[in-house]
Amino acid sequence: MRIRIVGAGVMGRGIAQWAATAGHTVELADIRTEAVGAAVDFVRGMLDRAAAKGRLTEAEAADALARIVPLDSPWAPGDDVELVIEAAREDLDTKAEVFGKLAEALPASTVFATNTSSLSVTSIAATLADPSRLAGLHFFNPVPLMKIVEVVPGAATRPEIPALLTDLVAGTGHRAVVVADTPGFLVNHAGRGLVTEALALLEETVADVPGIDRIARDVLGLKMGPFELMDLTGLDVTAAVIDTIWHGFRHADRLRPSFLTPNRVTAGLLGRKTGRGWYAYGPEDPAPAAVPEPPVTGDPKRPVRVAGTGPGTEALRSALAASGAVLDEAARPADDALVLVATWGTTVAEAVAGLSLPPARTLGVDPLSLSTRRRVLAATPATDPEVTADARAVLAAPGGGAADPYAVTVVRDAAGSVAQRLLASIVSVAASIAERGLATPADIDLAVTTGLGYPHGPLAWGDTIGAPRLLALQQALHRTTGDPRHRPTRWLTERAQLGMSLTDPGNSPFPQAG
Repeated sequence: MRIRIVGAGVMGRGIAQWAATAGHTVELADIRTEAVGAAVDFVRGMLDRAAAKGRLTEAEAADALARIVPLDSPWAPGDDVELVIEAAREDLDTKAEVFGKLAEALPASTVFATNTSSLSVTSIAATLADPSRLAGLHFFNPVPLMKIVEVVPGAATRPEIPALLTDLVAGTGHRAVVVADTPGFLVNHAGRGLVTEALALLEETVADVPGIDRIARDVLGLKMGPFELMDLTGLDVTAAVIDTIWHGFRHADRLRPSFLTPNRVTAGLLGRKTGRGWYAYGPEDPAPAAVPEPPVTGDPKRPVRVAGTGPGTEALRSALAASGAVLDEAARPADDALVLVATWGTTVAEAVAGLSLPPARTLGVDPLSLSTRRRVLAATPATDPEVTADARAVLAAPGGGAADPYAVTVVRDAAGSVAQRLLASIVSVAASIAERGLATPADIDLAVTTGLGYPHGPLAWGDTIGAPRLLALQQALHRTTGDPRHRPTRWLTERAQLGMSLTDPGNSPFPQAG
């Protein structure tokens, strides 16, 4: 295929490398002719590096470079150009001008694709005399390594174009997901589940930034914590995406932005690119994952009583026994025993009131953390600090044949604690995408694992917990907090009631929305 790429910046040159390496002839153009030469030099360097690492032979690298044809003008005639991929500035007027001139220069059979990440594909197409020829083809940076591409039909896009673009992407070794033309498309929309809930937890002072990130990494298995990720992306970019998606979905509660971000953006606390964000990035500052934790100072042999009967109670008792904890299982509890409860969508305070437990000696443990090397302990405003220190020491004691102690993060008592709320939000946002028919469950999970690097697709992740148990968590969160952001989706509720998997698209008489 002969492909013209308009825009030779970071994304354009990455797309050029991707297409040329896959065997396509690439015409590379930019309104700044010097940018084209710089882009070709960059691609040459990347291909040479790939050959040096054995990913390509020297001959394959040379052939790929030879397939890149620099153009003096984006509007040059091209009767044999089958596809245009526009990677110009994220501005509707700019893109409209680009496609308007391309429509005059190229045959009516040429398919137009925009790499927009935030603008409406339908709005861009509407500026053309023939809006049916344009669709979105959204790549992620760096294009050769991020092997996921969103194919986004506009409202008027001809039905054969998404299939053509999907086949093109698949033929290069990348994966294509088809998503409706909605704010954030798929990957950016699905990613709001993590960051918006992390910001909400910080607003509520449930934990500090390093604490939330540690739990996200060590309990949920994410490669980066949400605040570390925001610093990498840039808080200005993250805040703009959050606001765009929230406004685009008419202020949906589940996508609600945080009051914490505007002042930080105004102050220039944007992350790595400014040297300071949620973390500091000076030469003497530790990496986010290496920020030191408070030492464990309590008594690991203080007696412990496990109270309650909810989910996770037996797992908590077994974990303590495996660690050699002194379990208080007498009919009458000892006056000095710690009391631990496994909370699921509820609070320690609710357990204290409901079970008549001693407020100063009762703490909560997140059951999600018990199968990991980091345990999460929740203290209430009434908890004695000495009791908290002792409980942390008890939970940190090695067990299960491990020589190293467990890490223990202490958080403020809140419904669902940290990991439960992050996971519930990740699954809920994905379920709402599926519920609206914006993408198939399979594409949602594929896009998130490939584009965001999560250990599981969000719907498959929900299945590891189980739809009924996840529904109970979200119902408890909604009941306990009264916050509509935690309201269970119809997608989850129906599947829990019907015994279906969250990844099952089910039977519907209606087509995918768009």
